[in-house]
Amino acid sequence: MGTLDWAVVVGYFFVMVAIGVWSKSRVANTADFFTAGGKMPWWLSGISHHMSGYSAVMFVAFAGEAYRYGLTVYVWWALTIGVGVGIGAWLFAPRWNRLRSKYNVRSPLEYLAKRYNVPTQQVLAWSGSLLKVVDIAAKWAAVAVLLRGFAGVPITWGIILIGAVTMVYSVIGGLWADALTDFGQFIIQAVAGFAMFGAVIAHFGGISWIWEMWGDLPPQNSQPLAGPYTITFFLALFLIKTLEYNGGMWNLAQRYMAAPDGSAARRSAALSSVLWLVWPLVLFLPMWAAPLIVPNLKNGDDAYVAMGIQMLPAGLIGLVLAGFFSHTMAMVSSDANVISAVITRDMLPRIWKGASRMAEAAKLQLARITTFLFIAASMLIAISTSGTGVVIKIVVDVVAATVGVIGIPLMLGLLPWFRRSGPRAALSAVLLGLGVWAVLFISQKSGVTVSKEALVAYPILVSTVVYVLGGLFFPERTEQRDELIDTLESDDPAPAVASTK
Repeated sequence: MGTLDWAVVVGYFFVMVAIGVWSKSRVANTADFFTAGGKMPWWLSGISHHMSGYSAVMFVAFAGEAYRYGLTVYVWWALTIGVGVGIGAWLFAPRWNRLRSKYNVRSPLEYLAKRYNVPTQQVLAWSGSLLKVVDIAAKWAAVAVLLRGFAGVPITWGIILIGAVTMVYSVIGGLWADALTDFGQFIIQAVAGFAMFGAVIAHFGGISWIWEMWGDLPPQNSQPLAGPYTITFFLALFLIKTLEYNGGMWNLAQRYMAAPDGSAARRSAALSSVLWLVWPLVLFLPMWAAPLIVPNLKNGDDAYVAMGIQMLPAGLIGLVLAGFFSHTMAMVSSDANVISAVITRDMLPRIWKGASRMAEAAKLQLARITTFLFIAASMLIAISTSGTGVVIKIVVDVVAATVGVIGIPLMLGLLPWFRRSGPRAALSAVLLGLGVWAVLFISQKSGVTVSKEALVAYPILVSTVVYVLGGLFFPERTEQRDELIDTLESDDPAPAVASTK
């Protein structure tokens, strides 16, 4: 990277911090910090939802899979998310918003105490929080690998640099800072993505090559499902991503909660769905073409970096690198915010009674401290890994395989069709699903052959069956639970209920 590239990167970091500092004036209490006070425009909520859903892992681990297998990575990843979020625009997005507007919910897990009970809420809170720390550590490692590839910055210093900038604006500005930086990052990412897209098209002499390149690539690269990615894997991931990207990944539920009302939340989800279906095609094209531009790479994870260095002029390399940062920083800042909400609203009050008696100013300060600690912990874990070996393993084999299990009672509990499923069904579904995953994961580590589809599909299948059957055979309906579910059906005012606690 040259001086101009570094100037672009430094300028990007400066703008992100400046947005965070400006956003501080919009944060007066924890409602502003966690849900933007329900005042976020639907289009900003939709763009923020999209940006918060993926990270630099796309340009490392997923780029490697695109290099090896081609088209399939779009089919089993971006397509499942795009369609899933479109479904969620009708099923989930308005319901999340109504939890905030009718019950003053500021954390996606806050409603679980009433929908099930406190023990169920705590199991999901603790397991999900621990999972998120590891997940974000993988994202830090991925973006640091890109920085090392482009600029030669050591992994540790890359994590510290990017993490520190993210920490500043996340701690200061809360969800408003997250959303506004997401929008700025969306613009930068668009310019960077089209720059790389245009460079590849120019390299091959015209846009018609997009349809012609598949004949020059290995036959499997044009297959919708290839390699270890089978139809079973696809169907399992479709269910997982539908749950995950509609609120199972807690930070995305916050985007719906931040919109003014249920209808606005639905529009924001529809916008995010369209972006998921279209934008990854622009980003993946260079990855699909990589075997023809930088052939015989020993590590496919380096494909995007190798192409960028070879094809982009000074200044654009820095812009593309800033685009990489934008993905990870958007996801991490939003995750930090929602984890802070879960800790301060759901976890701490159960183990320290003083947390619920704090004044609003003290609660806001506590929210900022927990945001800082979450980011710091994930950075330390990422530094300890010092490389990419864990990235695809964590993102697919750990996170994708377990987040759906945790998301089953969280997401299906919002829907009227599952009102019979209560605390026993919810806890059993989570514990048995995680147990199946643990057995498979440990077996794989011990040398037993466990397919990727089994590791991803079996845990969520078990969790879903247990949750549904538990409700059918051991129903635990109560008047309070039915009232909660029924009031989420429309934007009409709820009965005089101020909180789900």
